[in-house]
Amino acid sequence: MLTPRAKSASLNLARCSQTIKNRAADSSKDVHASRPPVLVAVLVAILEYQLSNFLLDTRMQFHNMARVPHSKTSRSSYRIQVLDRALAALAALAESSSDRSLAELCPALGLHKSTAHRLMMVLEQHRLVVKNPDTGRYKLGLRLYELGSRAIDGLDLRGRARPYLDRLQERFGETVFFCILDEGQVFYMEKVESQRSVRTACTVGSRAPAYCTAVGKAMLSELPEAEVNAIVRRSGLKAITSNTITTAAQLKTELKTIRSRGYAIDDEEKEEGLRCVGAPVRAHSRKLSAAMSISGPAFRMTKERVPEVAEALMQAASELSAELGYQGLPTEALRRVAC
Repeated sequence: MLTPRAKSASLNLARCSQTIKNRAADSSKDVHASRPPVLVAVLVAILEYQLSNFLLDTRMQFHNMARVPHSKTSRSSYRIQVLDRALAALAALAESSSDRSLAELCPALGLHKSTAHRLMMVLEQHRLVVKNPDTGRYKLGLRLYELGSRAIDGLDLRGRARPYLDRLQERFGETVFFCILDEGQVFYMEKVESQRSVRTACTVGSRAPAYCTAVGKAMLSELPEAEVNAIVRRSGLKAITSNTITTAAQLKTELKTIRSRGYAIDDEEKEEGLRCVGAPVRAHSRKLSAAMSISGPAFRMTKERVPEVAEALMQAASELSAELGYQGLPTEALRRVAC
C-alpha cells in the first residue's frame, strides 16, 4: 500500500504530466507550430519516470530489483532512446564494409544531421568510434574491443590465437606475434618469444608503423586503397632503414604483391638484421581481423627459408580465420606460395 504522502505525490505528478501533455497537444494544432517543443517531451519523460518510481512495490523500504531473464528483456517495450540510437549507430558501422560518413549514417539511423552529429561526437569522446580527420568518415573504435575482451574472455582474440602462436614458435624456434591495426599502426597484442639468445625485441602493448612491418603490410593489403592512402597521408612514410618503403607508389606495388602471394615480408625494413613474415587473419564478416608474424634475425630467417615459414604461417592464419567464422576457402592462401 502507498503511504498517504506517496499517494498524494504520485497524484500531483500525474496531474502535472497530463497538464503538460494537454498543452503540448494544443500547441501542435497551431498551424505555425511545426512540432511540440522538445522541452515538453523532456518534462513529460521526467515526470512519468518519477511517477513510476512512486508506483514501485512499497511494502519494503527499498525496492530490490531482481535480474530479469534475457528472454524477457529482449521483448521488453522499455527503451532509452539515446542508447538505442547509439547502439544503432555502432551496428551501422559494424555492418558496413567501409567507413561511413555522417550523410550516410543519417538515413540509416533515421536522424537529423545535427542529432546524428552530436551522437557521433559523444561516441568519439568515449573512443567507441573513430573519426578520420582527413575524410570525416567514421569507423568502430578500439574501445569496443577493449570492453568486449574484458566481458567475454572466451571470445578473446589473444586466447583464440595463442595455440597457433605456440605451434609456430615450437616449429621454427623464432618469436611469433599476433597484432591488430589501430589508427594505421600495428598494435602488438600477444607474442610467444624465442628462447634463443638473439631474438626480436618487441613487447606486448607496443606499437609500430604499419608500412615497414610484415604484420602491418599484411593488414594494409586487406584495406581499400582509399583507406591505405588516408593512413599514409596521416602517418607518412619515414625511412627507418635503407630498405624501408618511402613512397606511396612503392607501397602500392608492395601491397599488390602481398595480395597475390598471400603473405608479407619485412626485409630488414624496420630494423637492420631482422626479417619477418606476416599473414592476415580474417573474421566472420570477411573483414580484416588481425595478423600474425614470425620474426627472427636475418642470418637465421634467410630468404631461402621464407617460403617454408610463409606456408606454415598462412596455414595457421587460415585455420584461425576459420575459427573466427571466416567463410573463405581454407587453403586459398597456400596455393599462392609458389607464385
